[in-house]
Amino acid sequence: MICVDAQAIGVARPDKVLFDGVSLTIASGERIALVGINGSGKSTLARILAGRSEPDRGAVRFGRGVRIAHLDQNPQLPPGTVGEYLGDHWEVAAVATSLGVQPLLDRRTDELSGGQAKRVALAQALVGEFDLIVLDEPTNHLDLEAIEWLERRLAANAAALVLITHDRHLMDRLTSGGTPGRVIELDRGGAFVHRAAAGTSAYAACLDGRAAREERGAQEEATRKILARRELEWLRRGAPARSTKPKARLRSAREVVAGGPAAVGVRGEDLLLDVGTSRLGNIVLELTGVAQSYGERTVFSGVDLVVEPGARLAVVGPNGSGKSTLLDIVAGRREPSAGIVRRGTTVVTGYADQQTTTLDPDARVLDIVAGPLRQPDWQDKALLERFWFDGTAQHAPVRMLSGGERRRLQLVMVLAAKPNLLVLDEPTNDLDLDTLRALEGFLDEWPGALVVASHDRTFLDRVADHVLAIGDDGTVRRVPGGVQGWLAERAAPAGPPAAQARPAATRQRPERGPSPSTIGRRIRDTEQEMARAQRAVDRLRERLGTTTDHRQLATIGAELADAQAELDQLEERWLELAELQTGTA
Repeated sequence: MICVDAQAIGVARPDKVLFDGVSLTIASGERIALVGINGSGKSTLARILAGRSEPDRGAVRFGRGVRIAHLDQNPQLPPGTVGEYLGDHWEVAAVATSLGVQPLLDRRTDELSGGQAKRVALAQALVGEFDLIVLDEPTNHLDLEAIEWLERRLAANAAALVLITHDRHLMDRLTSGGTPGRVIELDRGGAFVHRAAAGTSAYAACLDGRAAREERGAQEEATRKILARRELEWLRRGAPARSTKPKARLRSAREVVAGGPAAVGVRGEDLLLDVGTSRLGNIVLELTGVAQSYGERTVFSGVDLVVEPGARLAVVGPNGSGKSTLLDIVAGRREPSAGIVRRGTTVVTGYADQQTTTLDPDARVLDIVAGPLRQPDWQDKALLERFWFDGTAQHAPVRMLSGGERRRLQLVMVLAAKPNLLVLDEPTNDLDLDTLRALEGFLDEWPGALVVASHDRTFLDRVADHVLAIGDDGTVRRVPGGVQGWLAERAAPAGPPAAQARPAATRQRPERGPSPSTIGRRIRDTEQEMARAQRAVDRLRERLGTTTDHRQLATIGAELADAQAELDQLEERWLELAELQTGTA
């Protein structure tokens, strides 16, 4: 059955074309992931495919009697109670329980927070019989256990699926392997289709497709410049009598030679590496016996935590367990009900919370980054450009930005202060995959300390050395095995409680050898040295291939041997550290 057939559709905004000439047919059982940088039109295309919006041009036809469920990025619920909105379908209770919506059934929809409204709208999209389900960032505001439940439910659902998500694990599970899956990438007004072979990663197929596109673009650019230079040479040899027309052609040809190929996707993972940080002393943060209570309800208690320079700490726990509250205490935005918080004198904290609604909708992007006390300068502009806010976007009001662009702007504001302690509360919400990958690359190189709460399993595996779990009973402790170890522990049958020597001794040193955070920092330092050594080897090999003088060949050959030996030693060091890190997990 054909659910949706879109032919040559396009949508434009006053300042740019989102996409044009997109043709897409979705049949029963198909799985499609929409990816692209924030502002490329993913949510707009999803609404069109769900029948909620009309394209500016092109035609969209729906199958006869097709039933479509749609989860918007920021859903607006109708008046009434949550129970009335969800209806009396037999699956409501089970779905509401799994998504943490059950306690909200008697609440009015206009009393819900943004995260609660998103979970209620997701529950409504998952109950009932549908032929096509269109989900825009369904994992936002879900905890890790709910995401695993959602993953299993969607994998077992026979309906066609259109999915916008930054969760690479979820994307691969639902669009890879034996399912008829595709990844559609929106880039610079076009749509590019990537298919994953059976048993391979859909996300990897998307990256491979983009790399191939970049390579073709580079080859075409080389050919284009050669032809342009020939054109210039011919024009310069032209007769003086034809001076009027050749002048225009000369200008055009010069522009071609000076120009570059059209950018494909984003600018790469190193775009954030120039962002500085303030000097950090030996002490970052120490919590002793910290507790937080609201009335008679204790959220957590007995938290002992030492955050060292270079620490990489992830905080996990079910929704409502107090992750954001603990991050507020770490960032100094909230005082605990009990306990002592000791902060280093040189600590500069940068905090990106879950709220972007505090941004003034009428303020210009550039003015927000500069702040109220000074005029924007070239550094502000350069920083925004690294995050893909071009000249037009820099002068746009915040209300013109998409949800993902606002999230990206919030990160720019935090990094502009050059903090040495980053506290990130669900930083991946609404971010596109390219910004997410760039953020991971930045955190790999960034020398400061990091405390982060996120529901993105791949992100946490990339950036965190240790996992701090808040339990249902309010205890806080380090969990071996990372995020997957915590999920496996939660899914295991109930048994005797694990021994807890100290609730949150995440930085307690072992009897011998360096601490886990020190090992992680040494691994990151070694990786930077390996990258530098590899560049040196590549440069020497290039010189060796272009030199014919036998004396220079001997000199370069000796330098190359030394550089390769240094690279080999660094690789050996990295392997030893990686093995040591595995032993301390």
